[in-house]
Amino acid sequence: MRRRNNFLPPLILFLLSVLFVAGAQTGAGSPPPQTPQAGTPAARSGSESAPPQNFGSGTPSASQTKTQDTGQMPESGDSGVFVFRKQVEEVILHATVIDDKQRIVTNLDRTAFKVYEDEHLQTITSFHREDIPVSMGIVVDNSGSMREKRQKVNAAALNLVRSSNPSDEVFVVNFNDEYYLDQDFTSSINKLKEALEKIEARGGTALFDAVVASADHLKKNGRLDKKVLFVVTDGDDNSSAESLEQTVRRLQAENGPTVYAIGILGDEERPKRARRALQVMSERTGGIAFFPKTLDEVDEISRTVAHDIRNQYTIGYKPSTPKNQGGYRTVRVEAKSHGYSKLVVRTRSGYYAGPEPASGAQ
Repeated sequence: MRRRNNFLPPLILFLLSVLFVAGAQTGAGSPPPQTPQAGTPAARSGSESAPPQNFGSGTPSASQTKTQDTGQMPESGDSGVFVFRKQVEEVILHATVIDDKQRIVTNLDRTAFKVYEDEHLQTITSFHREDIPVSMGIVVDNSGSMREKRQKVNAAALNLVRSSNPSDEVFVVNFNDEYYLDQDFTSSINKLKEALEKIEARGGTALFDAVVASADHLKKNGRLDKKVLFVVTDGDDNSSAESLEQTVRRLQAENGPTVYAIGILGDEERPKRARRALQVMSERTGGIAFFPKTLDEVDEISRTVAHDIRNQYTIGYKPSTPKNQGGYRTVRVEAKSHGYSKLVVRTRSGYYAGPEPASGAQ
């Protein structure tokens, strides 16, 4: 992930100083120190405000490594990072349940749910209904047409963070025909505000490229098991190397992020393709796409998204078909309970088992 060029001089000075110290220590007979690579958790631990130049592989620390057990309550280690103890083969679903009056239902127990993979009933191996913190990426269109809209969009994005779990970790990506990681993972409202204010409204819209890169950053560097992308745009993608189909495939990697999208598209004929793209990315991952008629609706939508994220069930199951057989698996979850005539469960529609496809793969 690119970052702004004005960060390069300090980085160059830092690298030169490291090389100088390493050379001095080597000359004195001492082994040179090991410098953490940009993009790894170790490199970020010293300063939240220094984002990596791009999406590196990111070697997880001991506190980030997922533990292996049989689906117990979420735990918080010394670092404050929440992890689920789960089986290695477990598939995790984050599900929102809606009743026939479009109200979120939060009082169901494990017996109310049935999970189907490729239409075969699965055995639920873990179940939680706590407000669990998330790793979240805020991905905002910075193209020329967004210039007059950014102030209200930025305010809504910050209110999303304020309304979310205080233990969330959030990064900001601004994109036009390129995309920039303007703030790496943090919980600081001030740092997120500064990143959102880096407005250079110009150029085209590389929505798909920005979403794929952000999902990759979540997968490699997000410390929390639950992952979300919050995407805001006002137009059709016209600059990406990735297609919609390739983007959806990357999003549907196993335990990938849930996408919530806001399309500020107006009523013209032109945005039909943009509307479809946001709907497909959201619906396939268990999220929602919103299409406000005015900018004034955006703030309330952001609070709705925060409420949705904080009131989900986390359901784990061990698939009856081993993951190492690969391929795409459809997923369907049903919920039934006394006192409710009809319940609808919103979760991801499927996932790709096995290795994640390379960027640009067909």
